[in-house]
Amino acid sequence: MKDWFKYLLASTVIFTLTTLTGFAQKQVKEVTLTYKISIESSGKTQVGSNLDGASYTVYVKGTDSRCDMVSSLGSESNLYDSKEGKGYILKEYSGQKLMITLTSENWAQKNQYFQGMNFTIDNAAQTIAGFTCKKATAKTNDGKTVIVYFMPDVTTANKDYNNAFKQLPGIPVQYELESGKLKFTYTLTGISYDPVQETKFDIPKSGFRVMTYDENQQLKKG
Repeated sequence: MKDWFKYLLASTVIFTLTTLTGFAQKQVKEVTLTYKISIESSGKTQVGSNLDGASYTVYVKGTDSRCDMVSSLGSESNLYDSKEGKGYILKEYSGQKLMITLTSENWAQKNQYFQGMNFTIDNAAQTIAGFTCKKATAKTNDGKTVIVYFMPDVTTANKDYNNAFKQLPGIPVQYELESGKLKFTYTLTGISYDPVQETKFDIPKSGFRVMTYDENQQLKKG
């Protein structure tokens, strides 16, 4: 009887460990995420028309991240090294090239709209763009609702690439953001776990007009 009990106990432990392992979340240090952007507008805007169908690509490698948006208007890249606390915004529009340098404080200020968001998770599985997802809901500081569909089985070790999703337990597959009369919908179209080239995070040495984040903010106010 004792031998039978020991066998039953051992089998239960093995089954439990196997089950937990099967549901363990995979954390990746390198990943490339490709999104398509679609835009809805409450009014006719040329900007909305030009940005509709734009691509948005996220590169994460260790503490480095890069987010590229490419549209018919031009391109914009956000680079950030969370270890060094340094960031850059590269803008190329209408033949003009601008590099904006950021400190860690600037990076936080730039993304303050999304700070402090806590997500409520709906555990019901849904299929979005071919990916098995869960739904997460949060509110911004000004009370707007943010809905994100995410993959719960994979997450990034680097959470600083997008402050909106620091508290999200997975990789975003589809989400909506509003800006004025425009509503941007980002939908994941591809994901790669291949090593990201170091050159993706190289900063141009010339060809760009350089200014600090604070200088750029003052320029916008002017």
